[in-house]
Amino acid sequence: MEEYGKILIITMPIFLTLIIIEKIYGIYTKQDTAPLIDSVSSISSGITNSVKDVLGLSLTFLSYEWMVSKIALQHLEANVLSYFIAFFVIDFYGYWSHRLAHQINFLWNKHAIHHSSEEFNLACALRQPVASLVNLFTFLLIPAALLGVPASVIAITLPIHLFLQFWYHTKHIKKMGFVEKILVTPSHHRVHHAINPEYLDKNHAQIFIFWDKLFGTFQEELDDVPPVFGITRPVNTWNPIRINFQHLTLLIKDAWRAPKWKDKLTIWFKPTGWRPENFEKLYPVNKIENVFNFDKYGTQNSQKLIYWSVAQVLITLLFVSYLFDNIAKIGLPNIFIYGLFIFTTIYSYTELMDKSKYAFLWEGLRFTIGIGIMTYYGDWFDLNHVFSFSNYIIFTYFSLSFLASIYFIAIDFKINQNQPITS
Repeated sequence: MEEYGKILIITMPIFLTLIIIEKIYGIYTKQDTAPLIDSVSSISSGITNSVKDVLGLSLTFLSYEWMVSKIALQHLEANVLSYFIAFFVIDFYGYWSHRLAHQINFLWNKHAIHHSSEEFNLACALRQPVASLVNLFTFLLIPAALLGVPASVIAITLPIHLFLQFWYHTKHIKKMGFVEKILVTPSHHRVHHAINPEYLDKNHAQIFIFWDKLFGTFQEELDDVPPVFGITRPVNTWNPIRINFQHLTLLIKDAWRAPKWKDKLTIWFKPTGWRPENFEKLYPVNKIENVFNFDKYGTQNSQKLIYWSVAQVLITLLFVSYLFDNIAKIGLPNIFIYGLFIFTTIYSYTELMDKSKYAFLWEGLRFTIGIGIMTYYGDWFDLNHVFSFSNYIIFTYFSLSFLASIYFIAIDFKINQNQPITS
């Protein structure tokens, strides 16, 4: 946990800087692909995922270390060769776990968050799942285990492999010539994120595009078919925690309502989107029929709400950075209390972004948790030893945040209810 937290301390400002550069470039070229409120939702999703990972809130039924101890035909040292093998096998593992997430109903729940943005930009790369609480695909690393690649090499290579998937989430880089034949490029990944019928469930590869060509899932970006992004059942919320469990909620409801036991049991393993017979009529859900004719979610917002949301996510990043940099000092079980505060924070301000009239209740809960922590411990997890006025600053922030939520619900949302101010 502590090592991964340190890695994230380094990578977070790099990703944030690149997101800002993309935004500035888009404004400069008059091709802005990153609405601020969408980016806030994406970054918030990345925060929930990283906090979940750092807190170790996941379960692996079959560990790679156990596989190596049981089936390795030899044992490699941690050298250039073992890292190369690890990277290659992880990419194979990534292709199949990714493809299955698109093809099996219950697996789609953990991946839908990544596709939920109706934009395509660097920030949406951070839309990663908090719902992926169980790792089912460790067995796909068997080739590396047979060759005896050390578990430490896999542990280091996995986050590197993940971080290398960040750069190709952009509309600003066009086709890249010869590179297109070997690596996943922005063009390839635009196809993957598109909901056009021509593009659905294509280009699952993560680094090497030849997996798609080898297994029959490759699709080139067509000049006459501009990609349209999102998911065919739009989430209609900026709240990443709610997005994470939307599909699962629908599956549970459909399984409960299904009259046939066969449907109750098999719905989980059917192709993604499958529902029992006549359920689309009996229990309709919003679905995009024409990808070139639908309204994007949440495009009418006051500038005040947009800038307040940006401020909230930046302040949350400061709280998260302090957690990641002080995991050992904060210790157990306090890091889980801290994690609860982060999740409540994100739920609160993204509910406000959704213009929910109940957002102030979530903000009140966050205020209570935050003040409770400071009252019980005397300060914010020993932050006073670093910065002597921290208690006053954090208390002021909590108070202003609560008052702001009341202002937006009581005044701003009503004033701007009929004003088409875009984000």
